[in-house]
Amino acid sequence: MAQVWRPDDTEPPVPETPGSEIFRPDILDAIEQKIEEMSKELSDLSLDVHAHPELKYEETRTHDVLTSFMSEHGFQVEKHYLLPTAWLATYKHGQGGRTIGVNSEMDALPGVGHACGHNLIAIAGVAVACAMKAVLEQFNISATIKLLGTPAEEGGGGKVKLLEKGAYEDMAACLMCHPAPGPKGSVSLSGSLAIQQLTVEYFGHTAHAALSPWEGINALDAAVLAYNNISALRQQLKPTARVHGIFEGKDWAVNVIPDYAKYVCNIRAPNVDELDEVVKRISPCFPAAAQATGCEHKITIAEKLMDIHQNKALGEEVARIVKSRYGGIDFVWGIAHASTDFGNITYALPSLHPGFAIPTVPNGGNHTRDFAAAAATPTAHQACLDVSKALAATGIRVLIDDDYFAEVKKTFEERQRF
Repeated sequence: MAQVWRPDDTEPPVPETPGSEIFRPDILDAIEQKIEEMSKELSDLSLDVHAHPELKYEETRTHDVLTSFMSEHGFQVEKHYLLPTAWLATYKHGQGGRTIGVNSEMDALPGVGHACGHNLIAIAGVAVACAMKAVLEQFNISATIKLLGTPAEEGGGGKVKLLEKGAYEDMAACLMCHPAPGPKGSVSLSGSLAIQQLTVEYFGHTAHAALSPWEGINALDAAVLAYNNISALRQQLKPTARVHGIFEGKDWAVNVIPDYAKYVCNIRAPNVDELDEVVKRISPCFPAAAQATGCEHKITIAEKLMDIHQNKALGEEVARIVKSRYGGIDFVWGIAHASTDFGNITYALPSLHPGFAIPTVPNGGNHTRDFAAAAATPTAHQACLDVSKALAATGIRVLIDDDYFAEVKKTFEERQRF
């Protein structure tokens, strides 16, 4: 396995096949020029978002900062689009033509801030949209660009809600990217895991924990038993499955038998079919714990998030561009063992969600404070700009090359049949 990019490696990435043939290098040159021209203001935007982390569905300041930026750059902006903190920035040039979609994420994580690098994802969407706008103008291409500001990726399923409300309906394809550890200068075309979240609430009865504990029904014991039931089951789960969770409570005191406990459990697997099987195996663990402790229980099942179906034709185009000018391609890193609400988008229309490597310290991957620090570095910013260039060029090809777009649709339809 290739070595992970570390902060002490300060040499710029080297293209894997420099100068190899790509589609319309003149358009890519224009994209590079525009994005490099915007580098300083994009960096300022990224650091601003990074310095003001906001949780899922609370991205009010980030919403305002990004919509103001897009308005200033000539996009028609719809604030609070379909969801309170979502937004849509649209640019249309000429008459007719296809519509290309782009996503910018915004939300941070409790306690660790932008430890998944959504500040970089936010500006990547902005960079891709602005670069494509410049190309439409310079080359007089009739088409439409739609940049969606998508809230609540971290456990809120914002894109799923936007998809259900029709936000993606007229897009020919949709593009975004995500930072992660990985080999130096690499862009990853790995997929992701499908995920199902189950929230189990246990209801018991309080009592004095020393004076008369026999009068109580311990809801925390039920949650702990459910957790241990799953731990005992792990030996029978495939190594590709992931099951993890946390306890939450209210009004707990050490001398009071808890009458309420919540167990939030995430279940993941490589695809939806395997996920359904794991959920089926896990589900009996919850009522069994309630029965053993005498508690009542309630299970709430969240929206299922699909695994990513990377569109092969879109991925191959990004790979050609990256290898020619920016770095290399891998199929291992990225967010291969994590999950995203963009997976559902890839099931609905041709889409691409490459990962891109940024320098990280050992044990400093996504959802750590070290990764939050890494997402604010100049090297991470440049890596973000480079993958944005490749995505913008791929988006333009979707808009102007009929044969290529036919291949994009074909690969999507073929994947849907499996």
